[in-house]
Amino acid sequence: MIQYLPILGMIVLAALFAGLSIIASAIMSPRHANLAKSAPYECGIIPGNRPPERFPVRFYLVAMIFIVFDIEIIFIYPYAVISKSLGVFGVSEMIVFGITVFIAFLYLVSNGALNWGQFHRSKEGSGDSMERTTSSTVRRINSKGEEAA
Repeated sequence: MIQYLPILGMIVLAALFAGLSIIASAIMSPRHANLAKSAPYECGIIPGNRPPERFPVRFYLVAMIFIVFDIEIIFIYPYAVISKSLGVFGVSEMIVFGITVFIAFLYLVSNGALNWGQFHRSKEGSGDSMERTTSSTVRRINSKGEEAA
């Protein structure tokens, strides 16, 4: 039982630290917020206006694609090192893993993760073709930070 004493000590220290941090932030936090205190701090630059819109969902879908492929690479490197010793079991596991990653990729692509900008239907032809234009994908901003007409 004495061997678990250091673990118990770390648990007690972590609980004390968490509790004291919460109490200290409640005691020492500013009571009267003003415009300057509640403004976001960005490298010393005072923001002139609010961002025009929130990040689109596609931004997060691209981040998910990055994470999926990052995890794939993390698991493929160790497999490449010991692939001969794993034999058929290792190959079958990597095939299952690759299929899982590919399904995740197909899900993200089907949700429009790689479709950026708005599509405008072409006036020529059957109307089924989609066309990207600079007016549909690039937002023009004037010197005041407002959207140009």
